Order: sequence, then structure tokens, then C-alpha cells
Amino acid sequence: MKHIALIAAMLPAMAPFAPVNAVPAKPATYDVVELREAALDDRIAYNIVEGLTTEVGQRLAATEAEARARSWAVAKLKALGFSNVHVEPFAMPVWTRGVETAEIVSPFPQKLTLAALGNSAATPPAGLTAQVVPFDGLDALKAADPETVRGKIVYVTHHMIATQDGSGYGYFGDVRRKAPLVASQKGAAAIIIRSIGTDVSRAPHTGVTEYGNIPPLPAAALSIVDAEQLDRILKRGKPVVMRLVLTPQHAPSGQSGNVVAEIPGKDPAAGIVLVGGHLDSWDLGTGAIDDGAGVAISTAAAKRILDSGIKPRRTIRIVWFGAEEPGLFGGLAYRDRHNDEPHALVSESDFGADRIWKFDTKLPAGAEPVRARLIAALAPLGIEPGNTAAHGDSDVGPLVEIGISAIDMNQDGRRYFDLHHTPEDTLDKIDPAQLRQNVAAWTVMLAIAANAPENWVKTPAPK
Repeated sequence: MKHIALIAAMLPAMAPFAPVNAVPAKPATYDVVELREAALDDRIAYNIVEGLTTEVGQRLAATEAEARARSWAVAKLKALGFSNVHVEPFAMPVWTRGVETAEIVSPFPQKLTLAALGNSAATPPAGLTAQVVPFDGLDALKAADPETVRGKIVYVTHHMIATQDGSGYGYFGDVRRKAPLVASQKGAAAIIIRSIGTDVSRAPHTGVTEYGNIPPLPAAALSIVDAEQLDRILKRGKPVVMRLVLTPQHAPSGQSGNVVAEIPGKDPAAGIVLVGGHLDSWDLGTGAIDDGAGVAISTAAAKRILDSGIKPRRTIRIVWFGAEEPGLFGGLAYRDRHNDEPHALVSESDFGADRIWKFDTKLPAGAEPVRARLIAALAPLGIEPGNTAAHGDSDVGPLVEIGISAIDMNQDGRRYFDLHHTPEDTLDKIDPAQLRQNVAAWTVMLAIAANAPENWVKTPAPK
């Protein structure tokens, strides 16, 4: 009995025997290096963008095609295992494309290739015929005497070149966004522009125009090759007359929506990390780089976090925004709908699928260690820290403007504006190896940001 008592007394101090087939305890935090290296063999992102562009195709905002895309997205996100998958609808006006042709009537009759710009008004069904008056840039048009353009077809050219960071788009893009309004105010009959692009092709670049309360004009973009042809014709010094036919349609009310999914976090007070891209596209191509790749990259990275089996500290919210192209309707609707929820960070992929070469951050005091961790973990992917504050791409921009932190994962943009908003925006333009580098970078960013021990949140408020 003494021996039994002695053994019993010793038991609490002895290590318990582990069962032969015991499952090792799950780690509490992510192995970022392991996640990064595994993501370099990712197949999820390509599967998403291939499926979206093949099974849905073009996804013009507030149309039946975009509605099909939302249904496709819900099914895909559920199949991938995300939680709380749903659509958040919102109303908006609808613009759809019609017939679009142009031809020089004199002095050298010939056809030109062009595409109507978003929100363009229609010409008469038989078209309009008028003299072309050229301007080199938006400022030249702004300075023009209204009498020189009244009743004429305004033509605005520009000199955009390719850059790695795509910075020229902000400046040269105003030719598309703002010149139609100026031309309308000065009494022009219509406006055509050189496409906002850097290619040399007959693929015109569409995109949205901004009129405010000014009556819209018939407005279109010539392919760059055709714009250069028109430049040569104008230089001959003879009056140039063009016939233009554009028959788009407007409807005052339609429906779009944001598709939302989540990986629930362990600590609601730590806030939400919002990632995503935009689901809609223009209707000339199938929206592979703009922005099928973006929703694919951000979602594939989130899926890799989900499949790690480790629950993140913060909730990761994936948003496939609707109706970005005609005016950030989805981003603004999200901001106003979720104005009572704490957000820690936002990040969006909306600049194609070529390799990420740098990242920028906008983080508050106290969150500096997050940037330091990102520098170390992204360096092996050839990604360097930038020296400017993150601003957030398109849809998350309204949240960044009201003070929510952001990380920008900057892709190489030197060929982006060869394809942007054109019929050439198709799946074959995506390089699978560069796409995988994006997923690896985004996986690193999510693993670090969603599990960071530092605390910083902000609750959006409607503007």
C-alpha cells in the first residue's frame, strides 16, 4: 500500500504520456515565410479570373451582365469557404453602348475607329456632320474662344507615355474626364479625343466622363492609330469635316451591388481589414486586367489565410465592388453602409496583374512595426518600400480620405495603359507567373496586417 501511495503522490509531477497518434497543436501565429513560398505556386487566382472572364465575360455596371457576375461571385466565394457571403445592392443610373462610327467626309474621305465614352449623349440616329476643330490638351480647350468651337466637333489630343507607376493617368486622364464638359459649355456639337492610353493600335480606350449638371455631348475616343492619322490630316491645312454616329442609351435607375465575404477574426475590437477589387468592367473586353485580376489576387490571398487553419486576429473582409468604372458607386455605397463599423486597414488591387515592385503605407503612430515587418517579408519577392503615403485604389479611396489606414501594393504599370478600357483587356494578357507573385505579396500583407498585435482602428462616417 505504501508503494501505491508513493506512486500516486508522484503522478502530478510526472509529464503525461502523449497518445501515439496525437495531432500536434496548431500554431498560434502565421509562418509568413511558409505562406509566402507556398503562394508562389498559387492556382486559385488564375482559376478565379479565368472563370469570371469565361463564364460571365463583359460586366458593364448596372446591366444584366453585372447581375450575372454578382451571382457568379456569390457562388465562387461560398465554394471557396468564406463566411457571410452576400450582396449589398444599391441603385444607380445606367448607360449602355450603341452604334458608334466615324468617318472623314473631306478632304480625304476614310473611316476611323472609335468608342463612345461613358455617359456620352447620342447623336441623331443618322449622325451629325461638322467641321473638326483641334486642341493640344485640355488647357488649350479651356482657353479657346467659344465662337471657335460652337457647332463644331472638338478634337483633343495629348501626349501620354508609359510609366512604371502609372502616374501620367491622373493628369492625362482629365482629357477624357473633363474635356467633354468644357466642350459642352462652349457650345460644341460633339467631342472626340485621342484615347487615354500608351499603345499603338486600333483598339480605342473607353472610360467615364464627368458632366455634373451640364448637358452631355456625344463623346468618343479615337484609337491612338486613328488619332495620329487625324493629326496628319489636320496638318495638311485644309478644313476637316467628320460624320459621327453615336447611339448610346441612358436609363435613370438600375441596380448594382457589392459582393461581400469574410474570414471572421478572433478580436472584434481589433477592427476589419478590408481587401478586394471591382467586379464591373467596361464592355469592350472581358475585364481580365481591369479588374478581374484584382478580385482574384486579393481573394486568393485571403483564401490562403483561410486554409492555413489559423484564425486571424482581425476580421478579413473581401469586397468585390460594383460599378467602379462609371463613378465609384460601389465604394461610396460601402462607405455609407458601413459607417458604424471599425476598420483597421483597407487595400485594393486595381492596376492589372503585372508584378508588384513596391508598397506604400498610411499607418498611424504606434503601427510602425507593421511596416517594418512588411519590408522584411516582401523583400525576397523583389518588392521595396515606397516613400509616399498610401492613398488606396479607386473604391477604398473614400475610406482613406476619412482617415482609415491603407496599404498600396504597387504593380508595374508600363503596359497597363496599353490594355486599359480596350477590347484587348482579355485573359491572354495575364502572365500567370506575375499573377502568382502578386498573390504571394498579398498573402504576406494580409498575414501581417490581420494578425498585428498593435491596435489602431477608425470608424468611417458618411461624407
